[in-house]
Amino acid sequence: MTTTLRPTEPLQRTADGSRSRHYTVCVNSRPVGSLHLATHPVFGPSVAQLRDLRIDERDRGRGRGTVAALAAEEVARGWNCRRLEAAVPADQQALLRLAGALGYVERNRNMAKTLPARPPALPEGSVGRRMTEDEFGPWLDRAKEHYARSVAQRGAMEEDARLKAERDHAALLPEGIATPDVFLGVLEHDGERVGTLWVAQRSDGGYVYDVEVAPDHRGQGHGRSLMLLAEADSIAAGATRLGLNVFADNTPAQRLYESLGYEPTLYHLYKQLL
Repeated sequence: MTTTLRPTEPLQRTADGSRSRHYTVCVNSRPVGSLHLATHPVFGPSVAQLRDLRIDERDRGRGRGTVAALAAEEVARGWNCRRLEAAVPADQQALLRLAGALGYVERNRNMAKTLPARPPALPEGSVGRRMTEDEFGPWLDRAKEHYARSVAQRGAMEEDARLKAERDHAALLPEGIATPDVFLGVLEHDGERVGTLWVAQRSDGGYVYDVEVAPDHRGQGHGRSLMLLAEADSIAAGATRLGLNVFADNTPAQRLYESLGYEPTLYHLYKQLL
């Protein structure tokens, strides 16, 4: 039997070079699933996203998904893409195994935790407070610079990465330190500033955008204290869930979050196309 991709629409193209197309996955012309392939909205036409791959339940376990994913790679190569990315929910173990077998590797993952009813206490000597206006400006400059570097490392041009950092921070912090439902905090230990925190309340619960321990104070448990501060702020705001993102190469942070009860919810994977 032959598994193929059959387009269900003309190739969608925009003036900036973006492409998108939906396909039906077929076996000997019989529809068995669907697939959506598109170029990345941030990293441009050289990076493709496998946005959706579904195989009908009765046809699973027969290699249909594997062949469809490989066919999508060939389409992406025909679009002159150098990288293919995909996001897989943590509970989709079959898709994760398929992605691993096809050579996809993890770049980052989303994690989340159901919050307790009562806010956790900080360790003795540690106190959390709101960031001051004088502290906000230097913190924002560092946050945007760090974010721009991480975007550039994924393949974006430096100028585009800086523009994205400016846009995203402006959208998430439209009123700066006074943005509603946002806590920009400072952790002090024995009277000394040791770290900063950015947590926001969204429709699906709290979300930690940034945790940073000062270089001279790392390895002393302050990262855990900052996360406890994020949980306390979210509980006080009425949230029952707290989420975050962590990169695959940040093993210490992953271990910290796991020790606090956070579990993966979504894996972000990529594969270089030779």
